[in-house]
Amino acid sequence: MDWDHELDAVGLLCPLPILKARKRLQALQSGQVLRLIADDPAAVIDVPHFCHEQGHELVSTNTDTREHVYMIRKG
Repeated sequence: MDWDHELDAVGLLCPLPILKARKRLQALQSGQVLRLIADDPAAVIDVPHFCHEQGHELVSTNTDTREHVYMIRKG
């Protein structure tokens, strides 16, 4: 899948990956996709919750490796 912007949040702990994703998404236009890379164990819960609460679409999640990749489409 293609994306418009990427955010590397590896090494950041909760709540920083979500706070940085929120800031980055504010700069995007509706429908654009943010690729978020994070290794915070809490991100598995935080990212879907954040997307649901803020009206963004969590297009895909890959948690098969140490660094998780989330594709978020701005709502």
